[in-house]
Amino acid sequence: MVGDTVALIGDVSGAPGTLARVVRVAPRRTVLRRSADDTDPVERAIVANADQLLIVASLADPPPNPRLIDRFLVAAYDAGLDPVLCLTKADLAGPDEILPVYEPLGLRFTVLGRPLPAPAVAGLRELLAGKMSVLVGQSGVGKSTLVNLLIPDADRAVGAVSPTTGRGRHTSSSAVALPLPGGGAIIDTPGLRSFGLGHMSPERIVAAFDDLASGAAECPAGCGHLGPGCALDEAVAGAGGAGGAGGAARLDSLRRLLRSIEGSESTGGAEPGEQAADARS
Repeated sequence: MVGDTVALIGDVSGAPGTLARVVRVAPRRTVLRRSADDTDPVERAIVANADQLLIVASLADPPPNPRLIDRFLVAAYDAGLDPVLCLTKADLAGPDEILPVYEPLGLRFTVLGRPLPAPAVAGLRELLAGKMSVLVGQSGVGKSTLVNLLIPDADRAVGAVSPTTGRGRHTSSSAVALPLPGGGAIIDTPGLRSFGLGHMSPERIVAAFDDLASGAAECPAGCGHLGPGCALDEAVAGAGGAGGAGGAARLDSLRRLLRSIEGSESTGGAEPGEQAADARS
């Protein structure tokens, strides 16, 4: 798996025709997981030993998908990764609508436009320095562009957004770890239109919504957090960290996730019309 630390025997020079084999995989510090869709309970480990998850979302072309961002956040918190929200294409639209949704989390974020000024590049390098960072996001949001900017010889293929569907075209076909100048590494992943959480229990999902979890503690026994009597409604309506429009959006996202896990709503966080099979890309 990408990110694993392994022991090899054989010729490890990398010269043509040489052979080596893996004899031991070291214990993993962290594991980022997903499922094929929300009705599939089989977890699929995709990256090992990462430190942080860089969630890349464009502010336009394609527009941000908060439901997918929330899924990435749940996976990050559950895996023990530090999430960072990276908003791209700020030259096309501003972040004023999306940022308030995540302000209660104290989430680290960066907003990037085009062309990217030198101070912004330096700030991004500082954010990633010395860490193993996984880049996730929809196709077309600019992950490969960021990788090529940070690692000029990476030569990651860059695609465009389809004018017909408004979706990004897949350009990265597999996850790959690339060392950063000065230390650390980036793991670039294929573009995703959905991210299954079928391997997670409802309790783990609620716990990952840190801004709402304290309110859930006041719920009556057996509360599914989906209907009348749920203390989360009162917590969001009142003042405090979960209050306001951002809290209402987060609660709506949580409930969509819980309904999806139980099979009563479309899976994978895909937008209407997208298929759960996107989660297998």
